[in-house]
Amino acid sequence: MNTSSKIKIIVKAISSKRGEDIKAIRISDLTIISDYFIIANGNSSTQVKAIADEVEFKMKEAGVSPLRIEGYQSANWIVLDYSDVVVHIFYKETRAFYNLERLWNDGEEIDIDSLMQD
Repeated sequence: MNTSSKIKIIVKAISSKRGEDIKAIRISDLTIISDYFIIANGNSSTQVKAIADEVEFKMKEAGVSPLRIEGYQSANWIVLDYSDVVVHIFYKETRAFYNLERLWNDGEEIDIDSLMQD
């Protein structure tokens, strides 16, 4: 599966669980960690887990499993690593504290509105 298809599935899965402030940032020119970060937040630990579960479910339906999942127990910041795409699902206050968008502001933000159509 290509990267843009992964991003589309992930963004739609996050949106379906009412994830907020979804950002897709291309970081491939800045680091070897990954090509893209997808960042979103939920308003409770329950919602954060539900968003992460939905992303994992939809990606598995598409035949892609995460290389690793971190943070599921605390549900303040869950990371799903799909190699070329790393998904960060935050509890709202935790996202504000870490502010990944500021740390990666040299990356290119992708317009996700076009991904939501279909």
